[in-house]
Amino acid sequence: MPYFRSKYFFKLSTAGLISCFVFSACENDLKKIKEISELEVIKPVERSKDVEIIFSDSAKVKAKVEAPVMLNHTVAKPYREMPNGVKITFYENLKPVNVITAEHGIQRESENLIELHKNVVAKNEQGDIFKSEELIWDGKNKKIRSTQPVQIFMKNGDIINGTGFESNESFYPYTLDNTTGIFNVNENPGFTQ
Repeated sequence: MPYFRSKYFFKLSTAGLISCFVFSACENDLKKIKEISELEVIKPVERSKDVEIIFSDSAKVKAKVEAPVMLNHTVAKPYREMPNGVKITFYENLKPVNVITAEHGIQRESENLIELHKNVVAKNEQGDIFKSEELIWDGKNKKIRSTQPVQIFMKNGDIINGTGFESNESFYPYTLDNTTGIFNVNENPGFTQ
């Protein structure tokens, strides 16, 4: 009889362990469901396609933002996300003076900022090309800045690298900290011997 009791006890212990695993699995599943439902709340309320936003001052177009997709997030600080690319064209007297493209953008309307991320490329009216992984357009102060490395390909062939980039909306003039570069030097400056 003691043998049967221990065997019976073993079966009960095994059944108890299995039920603990099942209940703990249910608990984990409930946690996952709660996490997923919280993510659903964070999802954007609005999805727009082929978006064009015009920024103007005194009825004059100052900038145009174009994006194939825009997601409107309504969290504590609402923002708009452009996950499939963005293009910003800046104007002076209705003439384009600078174009910036990026793979990803975020507009923070309350701060009057547009953050551009991933493969950011800008070209100014002088023909200089700017490349970085991040540029931030501060619409309030009409400045463009970055703390990330920036590479500038000058129209004359010079290449400038640096960080701490800041410029106006036309990308000229600009400042760049910690600069290094490759500069073309005229080997025959015109001096006679």
